[in-house]
Amino acid sequence: MNLDANNLNNIVSLIMKELDKNNNIDDTGQGCGGEEGKNGIFSSMDTAVSKAKEAQVTLFASKLELRERIIKAIREDIREAAAELAEMAVEETGMGRVDDKTLKHYVTVDKTPGVEDLRAFAYSGDNGLTVMELSPYGVIGSITPSTNPSETIVCNAIGMIAAGNSVVFAPHPGAKKTSLRAVEILNKAVARAGGPNNLVVTIFEPSIENTNKMVKNPDIKMVVATGGPGVVKSVMSSGKKAIGAGAGNPPVLVDETADIEKAAKDIVNGCSFDNNLPCITEKEVVAVDSITDYLIFEMQKNGAYLIQDSKTIKKLCEMVINDGSPNRACVGKNASYILKDLGIDVGDEIKVIIVETDAGHPLAVLEMLMPVLPIVRVKDALEGIKVCKKLEDGLRHTAMIHSKNIDILTKYARDMETTILVKNGPSYSGIGVGGEGYTTFTIAGPTGEGLTSAKSFARNRRCALVGGLSIK
Repeated sequence: MNLDANNLNNIVSLIMKELDKNNNIDDTGQGCGGEEGKNGIFSSMDTAVSKAKEAQVTLFASKLELRERIIKAIREDIREAAAELAEMAVEETGMGRVDDKTLKHYVTVDKTPGVEDLRAFAYSGDNGLTVMELSPYGVIGSITPSTNPSETIVCNAIGMIAAGNSVVFAPHPGAKKTSLRAVEILNKAVARAGGPNNLVVTIFEPSIENTNKMVKNPDIKMVVATGGPGVVKSVMSSGKKAIGAGAGNPPVLVDETADIEKAAKDIVNGCSFDNNLPCITEKEVVAVDSITDYLIFEMQKNGAYLIQDSKTIKKLCEMVINDGSPNRACVGKNASYILKDLGIDVGDEIKVIIVETDAGHPLAVLEMLMPVLPIVRVKDALEGIKVCKKLEDGLRHTAMIHSKNIDILTKYARDMETTILVKNGPSYSGIGVGGEGYTTFTIAGPTGEGLTSAKSFARNRRCALVGGLSIK
């Protein structure tokens, strides 16, 4: 694909606009001074890419044991800094919960795969031996959000370094300080492990212009972006190998066979996790009519606040929805914060605001990224599956279901076609929090990689030896 500078400018402008839209934060980062090149932070994007390329050459020429040491050091240092980074992110962006963000950092360092993810495969027969191995792309450019700023940087850095790459981060301007601090900690960890300088780099002033320079720099061999459908479409048009982690609007279906008490607790805990910022969290409940009242009752026992009055519901909608989009002032805020603006004074024991709506209501249709959870009644589970599929809107990101009916569980999983599907648990089980499997904060449904890991950031290479080393 041949792209001129104007096309690339347009592409990256779309990327940054979509990131702003999907992360619901203004591009208002203030200047952040510092020593040029120290801890991988540069004033020039082109210089940052050049230095990262030098570091990648050194890493690729080294043994896998060096990558293992680097990743071990990153895990140790980020674990020590988890609370610091969580506090910085909440203070800087005004979104989320410190305890939940701290937990996300712990999960990232504990459950992000490293070098062990790079499994080789071999064919052996009469004609010799063919080995399939995973090899680095080189320098990867990573566009990161404000919703999970340092978690995404750490998770991607572990996977990308494990695969033998260096990485240039283009963080969202609204989470600049947190992102730069994460890069600084990563660089110190790399140095402590004896790795090359500038294996992980970024720039002092994240901006559309600097992201543009990163995307079009010929030394960037892969672009990884987290955001909505527009971001994915834009990076896929860049002429580079692209991985896109798109938006989601995950529904949760509850049928009459479910353990209602457990379902209620799981839904409240999942929806309220980091104040609903993660793209995997429950965004709307679709419940079979016969159990809806009981489900609501149990949700209230677990920290949900029910609004029933039509005037208050209207006022809530006017407050949290602005010109057809979630109101940025409410994104990632505590439920108590939102209720206070409605004249309702509650403590932080209230985690989620729940309201009954129909399936076409804006609260159900929009990805709100706040602890406001609509509940839609349906006559039975089959209707519920249809409603969930419509609300998920073909994003194929995440869905949850609470049921003990094997046929319904099977049909839901097949029909939803989501990258993550959680059965009888909170949404965050799907990324390894209280569930089995590894974690990631780059969930690439649109481009097909799914839950990314080190192997997602590596090229498949085939090496054939003809007529030898076959000992069958």
